[in-house]
Amino acid sequence: MPFIPHTDQDVQKMLDVIGADSIDDLFDEIPKHLRAKPMDGIPLGLNEMSMMRLLSERAQQDEGALCFIGAGAYEHHVPAAVWSTAMRGEFLTAYTPYQAEASQGTLQLIYEYQSMMCQLTGLDVSNASLYDGASGLAEAVLMAIRANRKSKSKKVLVAGSVHPHYLKVVQDIVSNQGITLDTLPIDTQGLSLNLDALGGFESQDYAALVIPQPNFFGSLEDVNALTDWGQRHSMLVIGVVNPMAMAMLAPPGEWGESGADIAVGEGQPFGLPLASGGPYFGFICCKQKLVRQMPGRIIGRTVDLEGKEGFTLTLQAREQHIRRSKATSNICTNQGLAVTAATVYLTLLGFDGLLQIAKACHHNTNILVSKLQSLKGVTVRSPKTIFHEFVIKLDRNVGEVIDLMAEQGVLAGFDLSPYYAEMHSDLDNCLLVCVTEVKIESDLDLFVSTLKRALQEGAA
Repeated sequence: MPFIPHTDQDVQKMLDVIGADSIDDLFDEIPKHLRAKPMDGIPLGLNEMSMMRLLSERAQQDEGALCFIGAGAYEHHVPAAVWSTAMRGEFLTAYTPYQAEASQGTLQLIYEYQSMMCQLTGLDVSNASLYDGASGLAEAVLMAIRANRKSKSKKVLVAGSVHPHYLKVVQDIVSNQGITLDTLPIDTQGLSLNLDALGGFESQDYAALVIPQPNFFGSLEDVNALTDWGQRHSMLVIGVVNPMAMAMLAPPGEWGESGADIAVGEGQPFGLPLASGGPYFGFICCKQKLVRQMPGRIIGRTVDLEGKEGFTLTLQAREQHIRRSKATSNICTNQGLAVTAATVYLTLLGFDGLLQIAKACHHNTNILVSKLQSLKGVTVRSPKTIFHEFVIKLDRNVGEVIDLMAEQGVLAGFDLSPYYAEMHSDLDNCLLVCVTEVKIESDLDLFVSTLKRALQEGAA
């Protein structure tokens, strides 16, 4: 929160002038059941000195650590030119480009970003981005409910293999609008959707089907069969994708016979470093027929009266531009600086560069999987169809192993136990491990030796 200079006395004077007893009185029009509940899990605020000390200590904890965590935020090499360009004053200080005549550089950058995202996802239209991948999925669900006139249920079918944090965010955002999320069960052996369970949902009315690719466990779903099944039952198909994986996998626009209708995801792999959770940005693309239901802004290219190329805000279905009751969303920032970095990153690498990185990620992942196959106390759970994440099961408490490895400077991975222990006991003590192009052979050997030592210490 920004620094607030008003003292308690200042606040009381302002309240006296307007005739209010407290600040809460200014919000008495909001029904109590819609107000935010107390955030019991949030500690009391700190003063500036204490806060800076705490953040500095936390930053130092990660210095020099070898990270294999992944789970939605990935460590990729960021060329120096990316942030050298993005931090130029023209981009760093630019605001929402309402005045086209004064914002041609920003407008063109966003237009290029949209064009590249459409090429990457195989869909017709992209907006100027969203807050992050999780809220982007929530926006896609709301978009599908509005757009699917054939469905009257306000129900959405979501793959159980979607990131659990994404599912929680979507639930929090759409539940107050009377939208129900039903979950497709996963096959805990194959770590992907249980296709045999689809039959139990065929007779129900759903507005959309949400499919991840790769899924949260790093496995690849049968997106062609799932897309055709969903569309055959009058559902709009929403693909939740890792954009880096799209360089070597079929894009959502080519899934099944007709392609997915909407694609969303987290743009962090494109030039944004691991930074304690952000700021990142979400992307959303869709078919042309759904464009008027897309939240946010779209940048268009045209020519002026002299025939010169120009860029402008084309569709702006935001509450700031049209009647609130007609707006598609009021959560539609373009996360400008993050998108600027991603656009520079994509421009520098091009499609061939992205493909090389994706292949390197996949190659390194397979090498580590091979090294772990013979390690006592470790069972590789993932199938062969993975991108750059996989699941291993340990014969020791996974939390203890993570702590022991962290003491040796290795961040082992993401503990799946808290998220699936109640539903799937065979996912207890399972660890989600990620490998990207930045890892070299010695890094992989260090992971194996550190894991081996942690398992032995745990046994002792």
